Amino acid sequence: MDFSPGESPTQQIQQGKLPPLPHLWAGYLLGFATVVAELIDPSLHSPNIATTEIPIPNLYLFLLMFVGGVYWLVCVYRYHVVMRHVPGWKHPISPARAVGFHFIPIYNLYWVFKWPQEIARFVNWRFGQPVMKPQMVGLTVFAAFVMRFLFDPGLGLILLFLAGSYVSGCLRRALALPPMPTVSSPPAIE
Repeated sequence: MDFSPGESPTQQIQQGKLPPLPHLWAGYLLGFATVVAELIDPSLHSPNIATTEIPIPNLYLFLLMFVGGVYWLVCVYRYHVVMRHVPGWKHPISPARAVGFHFIPIYNLYWVFKWPQEIARFVNWRFGQPVMKPQMVGLTVFAAFVMRFLFDPGLGLILLFLAGSYVSGCLRRALALPPMPTVSSPPAIE
């Protein structure tokens, strides 16, 4: 992050010069579009009960599901970019690592609980009390993945961005507080 001459990190955070948080409205829009596409998709095909083939979604439905999942990962990346630029805080997770660990089978079940915990550590440090509950984010993201892959991709996508709204809200309130002094290592979550 480049500082203008004569500007300290404290002045930059007060002026709102951190990278912006992700725009979650786009994720909700993709989720609602996926739900609408799911409702339209069966009406375009006559059901063939005689075949045992697994139904393949139409291209537009697949694209909406794919773009929605990619946009979720973009949002996770942007949360960690913001955390990397907070003056006085050393965030232990790089943005690339935050996204990349979502692709490791089995480990990703742990990871959806780990990265929100690190963001919650920052939020709770800024407030001086446990305000953000990382378990809620992890459970919501895990439930969204189950919903997305087993039941309804559109509702699962909306649930993902609901978890993102909670993270964004907590981060936004924590970043609005006056800057804290620099710490050498993050404090432990209680």
